[in-house]
Amino acid sequence: MNDMIRLPSFETPMRAVVVGGGGIGAAISDTLKASPNVGEVICLSRRPSADVSMDVTDLTSIALAVEAVKARGPLDLVFVATGVLHDDEVSPEKNLSALDPLAMAHLYQVNTIGPAMVAKHFLPLLAKGRKSAFAALSARVGSIGDNRLGGWHSYRASKAALNMMIRTMSVELRRRNPDALIVALHPGTVDTALSAPFQRGVKEGKLFTADRSARAMLAVLDDLTPEDSGAQFAWDGVRVPE
Repeated sequence: MNDMIRLPSFETPMRAVVVGGGGIGAAISDTLKASPNVGEVICLSRRPSADVSMDVTDLTSIALAVEAVKARGPLDLVFVATGVLHDDEVSPEKNLSALDPLAMAHLYQVNTIGPAMVAKHFLPLLAKGRKSAFAALSARVGSIGDNRLGGWHSYRASKAALNMMIRTMSVELRRRNPDALIVALHPGTVDTALSAPFQRGVKEGKLFTADRSARAMLAVLDDLTPEDSGAQFAWDGVRVPE
C-alpha cells in the first residue's frame, strides 16, 4: 500500500480515461487503478483488452467512444498515451534526403492530429468547479529551443505541432473551464518498443521502466495547476523549453 501513488490535488474518487494500451498507456492505467484516490479508469484503445474500442486516427471510433464515456459522468483526467516514432511504414530520418511526404503525413496523423481530435471531443467532458486535466505524451525532441542535434525531422515536427496544439487549446480551455489544465508530458526514455532500436546511447540510469515513467508523470500532473496549462513538462517536473 505504501508505494501506491496518491493524487490529492484531484477530487476523490477520480474518474480517468486513458487513451492507448501500449507500454506507457498500460502502465498509466495500472498505476491509476492501484491508487486509492481513483474510482474508475476507462481504457480506450484498439487492443482487445480495452474497455472501449477506439483508434485515434478514426474519427468515427472517437465519436462512438465519447458517447460511451459521456454517459458515465464528468472526467477528472484524460491521458493520451499514443504515438509513433517507427513502425512498418516509417523510421526516423537521419538526414534531409530521407524525407518522405507519406511518412511525414503518417507521423502527423498519429502524433498530432489524433491527440488533437481526442482533445476536441474529450475536453468538454472534463469536470468543472474542481481541478481536472488533459495530458498527452509528447517528447523533448519536439522542443524547438532544445534542438541541437537535428535529425528525426518528421517526428520532431509532429511533436512540436502537438505542443502548439496543446498551447492553443489551453487558451480556449482557460475561458471555458478555468479550473482545468491541458499539458504535454515528456516521459523520458522508456524501455518500450518505441525506443528499443535507439537505446544503445542512453546513459546509465536514464532508461526507465514504463511503470517508473507512469508514476513520475502522474506525480507531475498532481503538482501542476491551471497556471501551468499549455506547457510541456518532463517526467521530473521540469518545464521543457519551447
